[in-house]
Amino acid sequence: MSRAEPGSRPGPSLKLDLGGRELDLGRPLVMGILNLTPDSFSDGGLLPTPAAARERALALAAEGADLLDLGAVSTRPGAPQVSPDEEMRRLLPALTAVRAAVDLPLSVDTYRAEVAAAAADSGANCLNDVTALGASGEHPSDALARVAAARGLGLVLMHMRGTPETMQLDTRYADLVGEVRAHLALAVGRAVHAGVPRARILVDPGIGFGKSVEGNLLLLARLGELAALGQPILVGASRKSFIGRLLDLDVHDRLEGSLAAAVAAVLAGAHVIRAHDVRATVRAVRIAAAVRAAAAAGSGV
Repeated sequence: MSRAEPGSRPGPSLKLDLGGRELDLGRPLVMGILNLTPDSFSDGGLLPTPAAARERALALAAEGADLLDLGAVSTRPGAPQVSPDEEMRRLLPALTAVRAAVDLPLSVDTYRAEVAAAAADSGANCLNDVTALGASGEHPSDALARVAAARGLGLVLMHMRGTPETMQLDTRYADLVGEVRAHLALAVGRAVHAGVPRARILVDPGIGFGKSVEGNLLLLARLGELAALGQPILVGASRKSFIGRLLDLDVHDRLEGSLAAAVAAVLAGAHVIRAHDVRATVRAVRIAAAVRAAAAAGSGV
């Protein structure tokens, strides 16, 4: 095992295997977002062609992204579902173009096994499943885990209660952090049972997915409690509506709030930060990681 970089923190493992691409978790990583949808809450419709996706991927790589996440179905609150054929029509040409252009691990945001298999054929290294294998019963998809196992892909399991269409209708929980932890523990167990090694699994508390403003803040504050799952933690708070509501800002004016949330997540133990604004996030995360490392080292200066 290599020596950890500045900003490291003891965790479940300092290595993460994403489809044959090994990533060092000795420092927090930044996952750049590539939305291929016409209706995403922040940047829908900005990447209408494979060429546009390729150029955006190159820009994010130049800004310091450690990996990229491509999504072809919007999961904003109230978003309708689209067919698997439409998802693949949007995704696969862009994924092929991005794969040829950048030498970074590529994650695909999907919960459908058939889309996942096609994405693997087109160069994906990881699957990002917002349904956590349908652990809530909304999208039964252990088949997705079997694809990840068979193709050697990484797997992100995210907490969401309900679907994008219904998730914000009721954001009350008796024990939010406990329920998120239990939900993710169940999903991790199902993935392992399907053959996905723990070294390829990340968990995501699902900031903005079926949570109130206060719930999102609580998850960030108590993120460290998810360490009991024994898996690396991914957090995606970038430009989310709770930031807009706290600061009374439009979605395109939430940079500072997004950076503050990223810093809070890193200080609480996050291993990967999913972000739209990669350059600024890389810089903020680097400082947060240095503070975290100094705290871990103690005061013997």
